[in-house]
Amino acid sequence: MSFAVSANAYDRFMGRYSTPLAPELADFAGVQPGQRALDVGCGPGALTSELVARLGAEAVAAVDPSESFVAAARERHADVDVRRASAEGLPFADDEFDVTLAQLVVHFMTDPVAGLREMARVTRPGGVVAACVWDHAGGRGPLSLYWTAVRQLDPGAPDESGLAGAREGDLTELFGKAGLDEVVDADLAVQVEHSSFEGWWEPFTLGVGPAGGYVTGLDPVRRQELEERCRQLAPPAPFRLDAHAWATRGRA
Repeated sequence: MSFAVSANAYDRFMGRYSTPLAPELADFAGVQPGQRALDVGCGPGALTSELVARLGAEAVAAVDPSESFVAAARERHADVDVRRASAEGLPFADDEFDVTLAQLVVHFMTDPVAGLREMARVTRPGGVVAACVWDHAGGRGPLSLYWTAVRQLDPGAPDESGLAGAREGDLTELFGKAGLDEVVDADLAVQVEHSSFEGWWEPFTLGVGPAGGYVTGLDPVRRQELEERCRQLAPPAPFRLDAHAWATRGRA
């Protein structure tokens, strides 16, 4: 697994799904003018852009452990306070934010409970902490077609279904362990159109995340086999993918 990739590679691979997901998470978290918000694990800035549009750049801060993503987020949002940091060690004082969010991040935290506790620490008492993770375990995430093809060819291959928060109720349980109050969950959904199979497949070859890491680790013959199996499973182009994410929010 790697996120030591360019912002452009991430945008082409996951940005096509995370960008329409961002307003869904912001709505769920109740983001509204007058608040100060933190985007944890901001990547190149899909959710950051949504927060800036709602709150203004001066009211938004963002962190990510990837140097390339931080550089991209700073370039795209010069007036946002973007810092390189992990969720488990946020470089902010207690009670700085009204709402702290993590979009598609909890399942990649080294210690999800510690990361959520840090998010709560920097959120004012009564403020909102919110996060979402694709429903990988339920087969409703944007990568489900891909992982189905992988398992058909390589049944022992590790996928993303066992990651933290990727199954129903798991993210809510993590919020409880982190000490959040008034915890509620929801099912967020986005729809993404793909004009061609090739346009859908090519970003998987860029080495982004567990899915991309698996592809780049294959020899040319096995990679071609996987591409053809995905082609067999995909609907005729153009096709639409419906992707669902588990979302949870609580109060600090």
